[in-house]
Amino acid sequence: MNETASELSKDEARILLERVGRDRDMDAFEVLFRHYGPRVKAYMARLERDGSVAEELMQEAMLAVWNKAHQFDPKRGNVSTWIFTIARNLRVDAYRKMRRPDFDPDDPGFVPDAAEPADAALAHAQEAERLRAALAKLPSEQLELLRLSFFDDCSHSSIADRLRLPLGTVKSRIRLAFARLRAVLEDDR
Repeated sequence: MNETASELSKDEARILLERVGRDRDMDAFEVLFRHYGPRVKAYMARLERDGSVAEELMQEAMLAVWNKAHQFDPKRGNVSTWIFTIARNLRVDAYRKMRRPDFDPDDPGFVPDAAEPADAALAHAQEAERLRAALAKLPSEQLELLRLSFFDDCSHSSIADRLRLPLGTVKSRIRLAFARLRAVLEDDR
């Protein structure tokens, strides 16, 4: 077998890669590395235009070849296609990482809202208590309709189906419940 780094036939490359995958053969990998390493680096350099990045990507690609050699299937393609596919995928991943903006801890989406002032929190708590008290004064069937509509997020038609009521009855009872709730809340002021 011609195991020089300069020229490898497709069959020689396949046999070497199979030895790497099966036996973890360092000598076979060295021949593959010497043959494909410079070619992968040149490919990366054309895409990256940065020699150090191209070198790093070539190293990652050849390390992946070492680690994944057992996965090579000669029925699906030749060794060079397989190696350059690994290299291209690594290059795409690196490009995506470079294009992704850095995490900004001061981004308004990540900064929690300021604590609510004590007087506003007290006012909200009092309003919530008034609403609970007003809801408790509603008849149970109206309370159930409001619970289904607003807390369980059911549509009026699904409420009608669930309770076996005409849709118009559901709508009018919800309007009646709101009118009663408004009256109770206004009386408590």
